[in-house]
Amino acid sequence: MSPMGRRHGRVESDNVKIYMLWDMEGVSGLNTREQVWHWEEGVRPEVFEEGRTLLIDDINASVRAALDAGADEVIVADTHSGGGNIRMDRMLDDSRVTYHERAAVRHPQSDLRIWMSELETCDGLMLMGHHAKARTEGAFLPHTWTTAWDDVQLNGVSVGELGLEACFGGHWDVPFMLAQGDDYMEREVHATYPTTLVACVKQAESRALCSGPDPEAARKLTCDRIGEAVAAGPSAFEPYQPELPMRVTIVWREEEGAEKASARPNVERVDGVTVESVVERHCDVVKWTLDVGRE
Repeated sequence: MSPMGRRHGRVESDNVKIYMLWDMEGVSGLNTREQVWHWEEGVRPEVFEEGRTLLIDDINASVRAALDAGADEVIVADTHSGGGNIRMDRMLDDSRVTYHERAAVRHPQSDLRIWMSELETCDGLMLMGHHAKARTEGAFLPHTWTTAWDDVQLNGVSVGELGLEACFGGHWDVPFMLAQGDDYMEREVHATYPTTLVACVKQAESRALCSGPDPEAARKLTCDRIGEAVAAGPSAFEPYQPELPMRVTIVWREEEGAEKASARPNVERVDGVTVESVVERHCDVVKWTLDVGRE
């Protein structure tokens, strides 16, 4: 059953629609930097293909688990490095599943990129294949969207991609049901999103290396957690909704990034590498720096 009190005209329904936003760093069995950061110099194409296969296998198993547990519809969005990592001829073919090969698309009537399209039609959010936030010592490939950012804060609370994405969904009261990734990501979830379930599929050994169960075993753990989340229902989980108006702070690694960001309307430069803006809606969480948001 969909949660009560949805804004923007949402009508409560027995239909359960899940939005799965997929990154790659937290995917089952994906344990090396070379398998996921394909843009780096010296990465062997065949090694990245291993990572891509692990991603596709994880997506297919997770979607099947959600449907088997009672979800009526699932949206899958590929967001790693802008998307384009999945192969449609290898994806689960089911009329109840919609695939977005890119997480951000250009609005047909403006220059604004619409991010996480159709999330507002969904009853629950699952952040899959994710990783810990920037500055997380010991985690596997920690960052927050871009390595150019050293930290992001919402009302003074440091958050990673999990927080930004969950906050975006909070505009439509979409609860943050589940996250999948390494043990450092798990700690981040428990500290900041207490009602969210976690599928911890590996342990970080260093910034470039993980260890853990074989992909099939890790995938089964993920599917079990998805089944628990769907069985509990979206109303068992909370949306992430920092108090509004919301102060968004971004700490850049280099002054050049902060300088460019501060040239945008309503953005204040706090110091050499830090910019802030105050927004009135959760869905505008990063619209003012990345040109991603809603009209």
